[in-house]
Amino acid sequence: MLSRSSFTSLVVGVFAVYVAHTCWVMYGIVYTRPCPAAGGGGGGAGCVWPYLARRPRLQLSVYTTTRSNIGAESNIDLVLNVEDFDIEAKFERTVNVSVPKKTRNNGTLYAYIFLHHAGILPWHDSKQVHIVSPLTTYMVPKPEEINLLTGESATQQIEAEKQTSALDEPVSHWRSRLTLNVMVEDFVFDGSSLPADVHRYMKMVQLGKTVHYLPILFIDQLSNRVKDLMVINRSTTELPLTVSYDKISLGKLRFWIHMQDAVYSLQQFGFSEKDADEVKGIFVDTNLYFLALTFFVAAFHLLFDFLAFKNDISFWKKKRSMIGMSTKAVLWRCFSTVVIFLFLLDEQTSLLVLIPAGIGAVIELWKVKKALKMTIKWQGLRPKIQFGTYNDSEKKTEEYDTQAMKYLSYLLYPLCIGGAGYSLLNVKYKRTMGL
Repeated sequence: MLSRSSFTSLVVGVFAVYVAHTCWVMYGIVYTRPCPAAGGGGGGAGCVWPYLARRPRLQLSVYTTTRSNIGAESNIDLVLNVEDFDIEAKFERTVNVSVPKKTRNNGTLYAYIFLHHAGILPWHDSKQVHIVSPLTTYMVPKPEEINLLTGESATQQIEAEKQTSALDEPVSHWRSRLTLNVMVEDFVFDGSSLPADVHRYMKMVQLGKTVHYLPILFIDQLSNRVKDLMVINRSTTELPLTVSYDKISLGKLRFWIHMQDAVYSLQQFGFSEKDADEVKGIFVDTNLYFLALTFFVAAFHLLFDFLAFKNDISFWKKKRSMIGMSTKAVLWRCFSTVVIFLFLLDEQTSLLVLIPAGIGAVIELWKVKKALKMTIKWQGLRPKIQFGTYNDSEKKTEEYDTQAMKYLSYLLYPLCIGGAGYSLLNVKYKRTMGL
């Protein structure tokens, strides 16, 4: 059997290997090896050249339709047209989109984004690139918050519409933001080792004796946040859509593709839209360099948390008496941890936060069992709880503990009562049964 020091060394070693492997994987994502023949003679045999290096005149067109596949320009609506599209210029525009009746009845509306030659319709341009993105998603509406004393709602909504759909049923929501990117680097790929993540976004054409890849158009799905979603009502005929564009480097594009795939995998494993939104916020709301620093800090924090939990459990597992230990402090800590866990559960907090909080609550309950020397004996199907006895030294500790808690209560109780009163008067909750 491994000793505790050997086990700790093993955990630290595994952690160091994990960090080193993660750094190597991240380096492989952001760095792409260029075609070695691009700088030599012979026209760069085996290389894939950027079509944007020819500096073509481009046009950006955004269409909407209820069909997931279109073959012609029928039954589609043009919502945005940017002539003489400059791939280097950042912009953001808000347009009003007509919502078809099918979409208002819990249907789906798709956005088709075309990047094609200026002055030519995308259906007549053999060198156009396009990408499809749904403008609607299905999610359970956020419950309305009320004040526990007055019963007033946080938002004034039409009660008739609220009664038409149950709160536990997902309804169609409108994605009010559409973020577009184009990879602008004149990067020459090696045709024999194209990155798999970028390859699926590439469209290649033969121009003379060389192969070129058309502009890589990308939709930033990580920018689609829950806070930007809008419930689609049956009476809604138009909804705003903010289309934003910015150029993107090859390294960031590959990193973003991997992150979107990771979020998609989490949703396939059962993560809700809200859970996935918590992960999106980590990448969208944080600078990439600061994100890398955050990763290392979080990794070491996870390691220290694990070691602290291990030592804490080892300490209490061997604990046979409560001499010098405050039983009341253990009870208060357990109570507060369980209340926090139930509050997070009631608020439908992300699993990333809820699971560690639940584990911590279970450990605190186990500590209470050890502190009170509780044993459970079964008499048939009925459990019987027995408490152990304290010796003279433990009783002396309890006397000091009671005296300390008496003085602490002079400060603790007014703070608790004041905080509860302020929360009751000013904070709104989802329902009266909420914590």
